[in-house]
Amino acid sequence: MSATALVVRAWARRAERANPPRGRFVAIDGVRLHYVARGRGEPLVVFHGNGCLAEEVILSGFVALAAERFRVIVFDRPGYGHSTRPRRRVWTPAAQADLLIGALERIGVTRSLVLGHSWGALVAIAAALRHPDAVRGLILEGGYYYPCPRADAVLFSGLALPVLGDALRHTAAPILARLLWPAMLRRLFSPAGIAPSFARFPTSMALRPSQLRASADESGLMIPGAMILRRHYAELGMPVAIIAGAGDRMVDPAAQSGRLHGEIRQSSLRLVEHCGHMVHHTAPRPVMAALDEVARSARLSRTSEASFRSNPRESVDFAASQR
Repeated sequence: MSATALVVRAWARRAERANPPRGRFVAIDGVRLHYVARGRGEPLVVFHGNGCLAEEVILSGFVALAAERFRVIVFDRPGYGHSTRPRRRVWTPAAQADLLIGALERIGVTRSLVLGHSWGALVAIAAALRHPDAVRGLILEGGYYYPCPRADAVLFSGLALPVLGDALRHTAAPILARLLWPAMLRRLFSPAGIAPSFARFPTSMALRPSQLRASADESGLMIPGAMILRRHYAELGMPVAIIAGAGDRMVDPAAQSGRLHGEIRQSSLRLVEHCGHMVHHTAPRPVMAALDEVARSARLSRTSEASFRSNPRESVDFAASQR
């Protein structure tokens, strides 16, 4: 057991040396967050999914596309990549949303478009509900929005437990995860093949004990997180684009994305054929189209608000004439 722990520790240190931070750090509320910024223009903030990190989104090619017209900011969420995740806090979608919006304010970003993938979509929605003045529009990709049985979440969440979970994460779990990794990737990308852009993904970073704890923790928080947020989806007031792979094997696109579209009046829905859970890798351009759509709608909303403030009577008269 002790020999295995030494091997796992060596793997983790080697992974961090081989994958140094590519961005900057911001410290807030006892957390050191790593983020990468690319491009110029109006801000777009990206929250990655469970088990991933900022580097995964960058490798997909989507960030390079978006950076042609936007200032793209991709965070390592707490516990992932090079960001810390103090154990004294329960890292619900709401807790992460408060932290990340506070971090954005600290680096001078007060209003932004927000894209959340998978578990990150829950964080994006929580940010929009709790900080509506900070979120101009939402792009939600491959999200889990409504509670449903998830045996994988229940089984994997045990690795977050103190003592027993700690012991497993520092010994057997990283080894087992390495063995299961190819099958996990096939499931993530199916029905498409594994995207070439994913070939350089730093697997060794994802399988460190610290990141396995974050992933296990979020597996346990996924169902209760969706249970809490589901009561408030209709309260979202900003433009929302929902996108998912039509063949997603991780999250049922009809039961999740399709249902959410029916609940949010000002939302659009794209189900991308021949894609699974990782649409931004397999088909980044439809994700870019969803972003452009939300950006246009947000600009129109801002123009309407500015017009109303400058001449409220004229705006009211115009609205009345359109009834």
